Amino acid sequence: MQITTEEYQLFRPLLFSLGYRMLGSVAETEDLIQETFLKAYQLREDTIQNKKAYLCKMMTNLCLDLLKSARYKREHYVGPWNPEPLLLEKLHAFDPSEMIIQKEGLSIAYLRMMEHLTPDERAVLLLREALDLTYSEISAIIEKKEENCRKVFSRAKKKIALAEGESLNYEKNKSMITRFIQAFQTQNMDDLLDLLSENVTLYSDGGGKVHAAIHPIVSVPKVLALLYGVIKKAPDDFYFEVKSVNCQPAIIIYMNGKLQSILSFDIRKEKINEIYITMNPQKLPIV
Repeated sequence: MQITTEEYQLFRPLLFSLGYRMLGSVAETEDLIQETFLKAYQLREDTIQNKKAYLCKMMTNLCLDLLKSARYKREHYVGPWNPEPLLLEKLHAFDPSEMIIQKEGLSIAYLRMMEHLTPDERAVLLLREALDLTYSEISAIIEKKEENCRKVFSRAKKKIALAEGESLNYEKNKSMITRFIQAFQTQNMDDLLDLLSENVTLYSDGGGKVHAAIHPIVSVPKVLALLYGVIKKAPDDFYFEVKSVNCQPAIIIYMNGKLQSILSFDIRKEKINEIYITMNPQKLPIV
């Protein structure tokens, strides 16, 4: 199948949107995109009626295969698993069609909720909501009856219903995170208690590669104790900045001359409900 440069630039963001939401991994998504295009090049042109649909089907099936084979690996991951943070400015070859990957459903909180779904549930939900495909189109991609696809979608929506309350107002969330940083630096407990939910939970992902909490940390005192403990041990060249990660404001921390961790937040009802610290070097982008 022949794919022009224009078609490649058109379809690649689409495949990335699908793959990253399915896998929560930039590196794995990039690998499967290349595999999808390589397989497509080997197909006869006259056997393909709709290039977009066929590429989506190939990408979806590759993601499903990887998810099913990776289950054992994910179950034996050391400590909490956070999706790989996505810094859009570090991705290449995205023109205005990049907008497709900037829709809702990219936040770390949402992608963590996706882990509660089976591979098939994840695929149907994304094809329906992220790519706005019809049940007929979804049926052709995952090779299940339309009625089955509707049932899978309904089941998936119920499982991730908790994620629907997440605030995605970027500027409002950025203001809250700025307040959190100021309150944290000045140890203003009144402000911290106002910003953090009573049962705020921190998920620290080191993947066994670096020192990190292997269990979720729950409650305001315990979360703050851990964060202050990290800062107390920080080297002199420690610094941070607030940047857009997964289309939401996040804190990027640098130590020893390199990116050390990324803090992402789940904000609901004007409270920080969850904090995700990703420290696994294999998940951190090169900046």
